[in-house]
Order: sequence, then structure tokens, then C-alpha cells
Amino acid sequence: MNAGPIQTLGYLNPPWMPNYGYAQVEQIDNRLRIVGLISLDTAGNLVGPAPVDAKGLPTDHSNMALQMQVAYANASKLLMLLGGSLDDVIEETLYVVELEQAIQVVTGVRRQAYGNPWPRCRSRLVRAPRLLFSEQLVEIALTAEVSICLSLLNPAPMKKKMVGTN
Repeated sequence: MNAGPIQTLGYLNPPWMPNYGYAQVEQIDNRLRIVGLISLDTAGNLVGPAPVDAKGLPTDHSNMALQMQVAYANASKLLMLLGGSLDDVIEETLYVVELEQAIQVVTGVRRQAYGNPWPRCRSRLVRAPRLLFSEQLVEIALTAEVSICLSLLNPAPMKKKMVGTN
């Protein structure tokens, strides 16, 4: 029986992220998958909340660039905690509630966040009818490959899994 390679698995929620019942970061060896990157400050408050109508739908999308900037700053901070940076990102998905506003601001925000006029990662922009918070305009998910990945911040022991076994 071929046991295959051992992969190190780990899960994490960063200190500034409230516990919503899911792991924000999944680590498999040196690959990190990070979801739910939004514009939260260190106290867990949404930065640049959009005004909403009686149905809870945003009525003004002008804070989309600000929310993107804060979400990318959170991504950068989280990657640094794990031994990486935005330079290690190989793929990203931006979920937005209003596509036209996102198209107007996304290129400039990405170039600023990555510090590069042509960020090397694959990127997709997806319209989502709603996100976690009514006042939220954007959410980012990304995958990064970090050459020297630090252990996840979770004090629980890392889970080990044999790949290729029954």
C-alpha cells in the first residue's frame, strides 16, 4: 500500500477576526487558503460601512475602495504572521455587491496593495448579491504559497493526515 506524502494541516482565525464558526485560514504544507478578508479593524468593527435601506441593501457604494484597502491590509498582516506577504499570493477572488463601482476602483487598489502595476496573481471579480454584513461591499479570498510557512497561530497541535490512504 502506498501511503503517499504527509501533509501538514492547520486552521486559524486571526486575533482580530470574531469567531463566526469557520476557520479563516487553512494551511496545507506551504499553501495557505484564506477566506473572509473584509474591512474589519482590530476591534472587529467594519471600516467604511455602506448606508443601507430598510431591506438591508447598500444604497451607496462609494466606500468600496476603502473597504478593499482595509481588506488587503488585513491580508498583508495575516500573511506576515504566517511568514509570507502579498508577493506570495497566487490567486485571489474579490466578491463585490456592486460590479460597476468595483470595476472603477479595483485596479488602483490592487496595484497599491501589491506595490506593483501588474500583480502576478490570478484574479477574478465576482458579483455577490449580499455578503456577511449588510453594510459590507467587498470580501476577498486568496491562495498563497509561502516558501517558509510558520506554524499557524492556533495553539492546538497541527493535524497530520496521510494522503493516499483509505
